[in-house]
Amino acid sequence: METIAPATAGELAAGLGEAASAGKRILIEGKGSKQRAGGAIAPADVRVSTLALDQIHEYEPRDLTISAGAGVSWARLTEVVGRDGYMVPLDPCFTAQATVGGVVSANSSGPRRRLYGSARDLVIGILFCTLEGKIVQSGGMVVKNVAGLDMGKLMIGSLGTLAAIATVNFKLIPKPAGSLTFLFEFPTLAGAIGLRDRLIRGVLQPSAVDLLNPAASASLGRTGWLLAAGVAGNQATLERYRKELAGGEILDGAPESQFWARIREFPARFLAENPAGAVIRVSVTLTALQGCMEKLPGIVIARAANGICYCLLADPAQAGEAYPLGKSLMEYGPQARDEKLLQWPETGSGFNMMQRIKNMFDPNHLLNRGRFYGRL
Repeated sequence: METIAPATAGELAAGLGEAASAGKRILIEGKGSKQRAGGAIAPADVRVSTLALDQIHEYEPRDLTISAGAGVSWARLTEVVGRDGYMVPLDPCFTAQATVGGVVSANSSGPRRRLYGSARDLVIGILFCTLEGKIVQSGGMVVKNVAGLDMGKLMIGSLGTLAAIATVNFKLIPKPAGSLTFLFEFPTLAGAIGLRDRLIRGVLQPSAVDLLNPAASASLGRTGWLLAAGVAGNQATLERYRKELAGGEILDGAPESQFWARIREFPARFLAENPAGAVIRVSVTLTALQGCMEKLPGIVIARAANGICYCLLADPAQAGEAYPLGKSLMEYGPQARDEKLLQWPETGSGFNMMQRIKNMFDPNHLLNRGRFYGRL
């Protein structure tokens, strides 16, 4: 397979245009951390690597903005803005391998999504290249910029099936003065859900509320149902949390950071240990979360204040037990292609629109073939 590694948006656009005009099938990837996401990619003729697009183009801390190439590692982006007291709090899995382009194209997010939102909330502009060899700029470097942003939003979560992302502009969030994490172990799920309800109905709002089933908590050396509440703010806010959440184990400093890193990377570790395994994402209402978690098989971690459950299965065939419980799909599947494995049980009412958009950007279906479980 031919490989090209463009270092500029112009080179990226030219490479895509040349390959598309020759009718070649194209694979777009950075470090490959999302190879098992959204369905295995079919064989391609040309591999487009984004790793040479590794420049920080603009960084304006006082304006709360940064512009980074698609090949910039997420770890590097976090380090650069962190030195000045800022963050882009998406908390994607595979942080050590993930690139800016990969995180955005997969719409990756983690525990703090509850407070800070997803990529659609933090991305203010995207520059991407089409199969026609054109460069398109959507949005800009202004936090409140609205014009043209919808086109860029199409790239978020598209898994490289529409165009190739060259540059992403983010708005920055100031780091809070301090943070704490409260851990509570419950013998029953009902007890954990009760505390979850109290947390989300309170005046103070945690940045993260994750709930682990006994199988997940056991891998952390815990027992029962583990509820983790991450909170942040000034000293007065943290002290109030200490009073309101008295009785829980408190983590701060390095132990707190290490705990959330383990939570964030749960799927990555699991998939590394289980090449034939799968991660099922099940989305439910907050009121339906308890019933869902009672029935989900395997290791389960839930964003308990969002209603998103991640079910880790060593045997993908068990996915059939999870699918009926909510809006579901196989977010990460086995390494080996299996055409018989059901990975996207319900496409939803917007699927026809997805098909039209795909045909508009990539009428010959050359980009990342196989993504979206072969349906696009």
